[in-house]
Amino acid sequence: MGDLPADRPYTVLSCCISLDGYLDDASERRLVLSNAADLTRVDALRAACDAILVGAATVRNDDPRLLVRSARRRAHRARGGRPADPLKVTVTTTAKLDPGAQFFAAGDGDRLVYAARPAVEAARRLAGTRADVVDGGPSPTMTGLCRVLAARGVRRLLVEGGGSVLTQFLTQGLADELQLAVAPLFVGDGAGTRFVGTGEFPWNSHRRAGLVGSRSVGDVVVLRYALSERCPRA
Repeated sequence: MGDLPADRPYTVLSCCISLDGYLDDASERRLVLSNAADLTRVDALRAACDAILVGAATVRNDDPRLLVRSARRRAHRARGGRPADPLKVTVTTTAKLDPGAQFFAAGDGDRLVYAARPAVEAARRLAGTRADVVDGGPSPTMTGLCRVLAARGVRRLLVEGGGSVLTQFLTQGLADELQLAVAPLFVGDGAGTRFVGTGEFPWNSHRRAGLVGSRSVGDVVVLRYALSERCPRA
């Protein structure tokens, strides 16, 4: 990848969507779109990164652990002088997070909560010593968060969702690579969560994203798009 800009990590967006472009339906139960083989692929992605980011809504709705599952990959990270798990990161404007969520409870790695200034004190009370809460200003931006992460030594960032966070990274031109898994099913729920929301995207009818890889992983197809010149084409 060469030398990275000092103010932004190399950023990979990763998610699995349905054939009709949804990340989830509107039910309280989490909808699993991926398969076991694809989850193994994502585990390898996590192991290659310094930090994993999800939005606060994903923490609330999906309660993800955000850990590297493979013992072999964890040991490999440790041999390289890195923590077994990447830094967990979330961003919130309200601090409406469950202190018992897996984001805080699972694993022994570091955690960072990037909070809007009005929510900082509430976030600090909630997180206690389990996470570092950073003041993101009156209205936190992904650009600001990327600068904070780069200053903390994060060179490779994995963004796993949800739709609002993915939309912001894409519309703000902060993504280097998109790994989009497509599951062979329809959600058909207009109240569900779409892959992205409304916005002005750098890739449109006048500028198409570059497809640099595709492969089948069981019944899921994974499409890899280069979104910046930093993305390896091989």
